[in-house]
Amino acid sequence: MAGFSFFALLDDVATLLDDISVMTRVAVKQTAGVLGDDLALNAEQVTGMGQEREWPVVWAVCKGAALNKVILVPAALLISAFLPQIIPVLLLIGGTFLCYEGFHKVYHYFFKKKHKDAKPAGEFDPKQAAKVLPPVDMVAYEKERVKGAIRTDFILSAEIVVLTLGVVSTQSLPVQLGVLAAISAVATGAVYGLVAGIVKIDNVGLYLTQRKGDGVMTRILHAIGRGMLRAAPWVMKSLSVIGTIAMFLVGGGLYAHNIHAIGDLLNAWAAATGPLSTVVGILLPGVFGLLVGAVVNVVIALASPLLPKRKKPLPEISTEASTEG
Repeated sequence: MAGFSFFALLDDVATLLDDISVMTRVAVKQTAGVLGDDLALNAEQVTGMGQEREWPVVWAVCKGAALNKVILVPAALLISAFLPQIIPVLLLIGGTFLCYEGFHKVYHYFFKKKHKDAKPAGEFDPKQAAKVLPPVDMVAYEKERVKGAIRTDFILSAEIVVLTLGVVSTQSLPVQLGVLAAISAVATGAVYGLVAGIVKIDNVGLYLTQRKGDGVMTRILHAIGRGMLRAAPWVMKSLSVIGTIAMFLVGGGLYAHNIHAIGDLLNAWAAATGPLSTVVGILLPGVFGLLVGAVVNVVIALASPLLPKRKKPLPEISTEASTEG
């Protein structure tokens, strides 16, 4: 009888693992778009550090992202069981934050570019100004970048967890927990493994160009390495653009998915474009997210005189700044 119970237990475990596997594949399809956005956003967040600090920064963000999942998975199960009605509200708050951050980056880029291009004659020399500016605390700057990346990951992880929970909402608690754990592992391991590879693309290219030998394979590797070195700056620059666009797409998408009136309106506009409906349907949430970010930034700008003074943000690190004393 004891042997029968043992084999029955194994059969139950095998059935449970099979259910988790099937539902995980379904959940991956549902969250694939958000996982792609998570990759683009976090790769953009951790770029710009010194080469020797790139992997430590990625590892720090990866640990923070794993902690996010440890917090979010049980929290999502509890909220789903006792307060399911507040999940859309939490997602809207996260979407608003992404739209705000995205528009702030766009505004900052064009504002900074305008002042950089419009450099009046007779003004002070930037190199002389760089000499009298206080030195940047690189430790604090790095910590700020890591915190920003972890905050962004928290919002995207919350959407991934909630979307996954929607897929497995009719399953048993063990299946829900298993699928959420599997998706969390994929969202952390795969995303940050790719991020670590992206930020080191130039190092890999340099390594390939330095391979010794005269054979055909060595020449092929040299050519691949040179191509990677040429592509690396463009990849890094494009990550910033892709990450910002992803902020608007995810933020606007959260509004469209959780406020039916907005989603129906955007779908109707997309359908009215006929053959372009698929492309327009993808872009419209991003346009809506851009508008949300603009409104939130204006509201915060108008309300800022009434708010408590915040600590000034750390300056951006410029590779063009003079280091001469």
